[in-house]
Formats: sequence, C-alpha cells, structure tokens
Amino acid sequence: MPQPEQAFARKSLAGRITPLLISAACLLGANGLSMTMISVRARAEGLPDVGIGLLGSLYFAGLIVGVLITPFLIARAGHIRVFAALAAISAIAVLAIAFAPAGWPWMLARFVSGAAFCGTAMVLESWLNSIASNASRGRILSVYRIVDLAAVMGGQFILPVFGASGPEILMVVAVLFSFALVPISLASERNPEVPRARLVNPLMLWRVSPVAIVGIFTIGLTNGAFRMVGPIYAETLGLGLETVAAFIAIWVLAGALFQYPAGWLSDRVDRRLILIAFTIAAGLSCLFIAQSAGDAELFLGVFLFGGFALPLYSLSAAHANDHAQPDQFVDIAAGLMLAFGTGAMIGPFVASVLMEAFGPAAFFIYTASLHLALVLFIIVRMSRRGAVPADKRRRFVWLLRTSPMMYRLASGEKDETDAKKR
Repeated sequence: MPQPEQAFARKSLAGRITPLLISAACLLGANGLSMTMISVRARAEGLPDVGIGLLGSLYFAGLIVGVLITPFLIARAGHIRVFAALAAISAIAVLAIAFAPAGWPWMLARFVSGAAFCGTAMVLESWLNSIASNASRGRILSVYRIVDLAAVMGGQFILPVFGASGPEILMVVAVLFSFALVPISLASERNPEVPRARLVNPLMLWRVSPVAIVGIFTIGLTNGAFRMVGPIYAETLGLGLETVAAFIAIWVLAGALFQYPAGWLSDRVDRRLILIAFTIAAGLSCLFIAQSAGDAELFLGVFLFGGFALPLYSLSAAHANDHAQPDQFVDIAAGLMLAFGTGAMIGPFVASVLMEAFGPAAFFIYTASLHLALVLFIIVRMSRRGAVPADKRRRFVWLLRTSPMMYRLASGEKDETDAKKR
C-alpha cells in the first residue's frame, strides 16, 4: 500500500501537468486539423496546386522562425504570457482566412501560424521538462505522446463534421487555439526557468553526422510535402472528407506503431542499416500508392508509408547522438529541427509543381526518388565511416517534431539555471 507521501507526490505531479496536457491537446489537435483543412479549403477555393504547395512551404518557413525567436520571447515576457500571446495569434491567423481572399494573404497567415505553433509547442515542452524528474520523465513523455497522437488523429475527424468550405470549421479551430490558453493561464504553476537561446552551427552538425542532417533534410522534403499535399492527392482520387481524414489519421497512427520496432532494432545493430531498410520500405510504399487501384490498396500503402517514413526522423536523430558529445545534444536537436523545417519548406512547393505538371501520381514518384537518393548517400557514408560500437550507442528516443525542447524532455537535459537550482 503506497505511503501518504507517495500518493500526494503522484497527485501533485498529475495536478501540475494536467493543465499543460489539456492545453497541448487543444493546441496539437487544432494545428493538425488546420493543416488538413487548409489544403482541402484552398483546393475548393480554386487555388492551383502550386499555390497550395506554397501554403505548406510558408507554414514551415514560419516554423523555422519560431525555433529561432521563441527563446528570446520567453526571456523577455515569460512562459505564460508568450504562450497566451502566441495561442491568440494562432486563432487570429486562422480567422483571417475567412476574411482574406485565397492567395498571398492566406500564405502570410500560414507563415504566422507556423511561427506561433512552434512557439507554443516550445513553451509547453520547456514547461513539462522543468516539472519532470528522472523518476517521472518516462511517464510524462509517454502521456504527452499519447495526447499528441490522440489529438492529431481525433482532430482530423472534426473536418467532415463541419466541412472545409464554410466559416464553421475556422471557428472551431480558432476556439481550440483560444481554449488552449485557458488551463495554462489559470494554473497555479509558476513560470519555469527560461531556456537558453542557441545559435545553430550547420558545420558542427555536418561534422557530427552527415547522414543525420542529410537524412532529416530529406525527410522534411518528403514528409513535410505529404502533410500538405497528401490531402490534395486523396481528393483528386475522388475521396470524401471522411476518407481524407482517415487517410491522414492512418498515416500518423502507423508512424507511432512502427517507432518501437525501429528503436528496438536500431539499438542492437548499426542504425544506418535500419535507416536503409526503413528508407527503402518507405520508397517502395510510395510506388505502391502511386499504382494503387482501389481504396483498400491506397490505405494499405499509406499505412506502410507512415509506418516506415515517420520513424526516420527519430532514427536519424539517434544516429547523430551516437556521434555527439553530451554537451552537443540540445544543439543537435535544434539543428535537426531546422534541417527538417528547411526541407519541409521546399518539399510542398516542389511536390505541387510536379503534381500540376505530371498528375497526382508524380507526387509519390518524387518521394520514392528522394528516398532512393538518401539510401545511396547512406551507403556511400558507410564506406567512409565505421559503425558505432553497440556499447557506445545511445538509447533510441522517439521524438515528436514539435520543437527542440522535446529532446530535452526525452533525455533529461536541463537548462543551466535549472541545474544550479537543483
């Protein structure tokens, strides 16, 4: 039977993180819904494929800006006020779409949305990290992953309820963003310590692991493009909103399910071999989707694509950490996030140009080609650098691509000010 002090500690931890997790659910669900909604809505408004691709590119450009400036904003105003301001800006950016014509005004709104989402995610994850101890870190991270997965998947199915074309769906997304700031604003928790702002050195990342930085840049080109262009592809096949929502949700679910075997295998053999295997499988899945003849084949293909493509980020990050010094971990996490954002900024535009020129199937041929190129690069690097010995490999960490703060939460990295307090 647990002692009263232990029961109180568990209750205290639950009480401290619950407001943050409620805010996270609203934030992640709203953002996941808005990414699918904006693609479908833009197509209904008659925006060409290239224009829709630019919407995705500018969203990820905003994400890069968010990574760079949010630590400075937190240092200036504190976690609570920054989160409240950015959540409100997210709601405003969504509602602006109802009043602005499709085109460049929407692109500006998506740029602002990307920066604001990254900022709010950094605040949440920095806050959770300040609460986590070595004993509770695994539980907090597991619950946060469940919240993220459930919110993003569940948010997709709000789309067919309200439709993509009317003002109602914009109001729903804005309400979710607005509600996200309520639990945090009313929580009794004080502002945590301010995270250090870091300037990323791409040359340092290249010296640590060329495979990781090229791999994550490639993943940005492919997965970033799929997140924006995937709903358009599904609609061109004549799928309804319910099926489009399921199309994206299955992709996300498969990525979560395949993280565990990817991590288990990569902790036991050369991670580059697992990277090659998963990259080849992701490319083959793309080709399978491109020639799929019915809904069953399409959904099987997207399940396999999500399962093999989404773990590539965590695998690449783990490979980088195998070669890094302990004081480089967070710098690497920030750098890899920027590498992903840069690829994701380019990917949707390139994919949309190819789709407009050669038809919907060109999108998956494009992604398959990029996966093949990545495999060839990894093979070349394997000929020049040996494998990390098994006893020196660091533990695989399933990373959520929300902000660099996620790696701090997963690894136990604390800010200098926080460490001094402890």
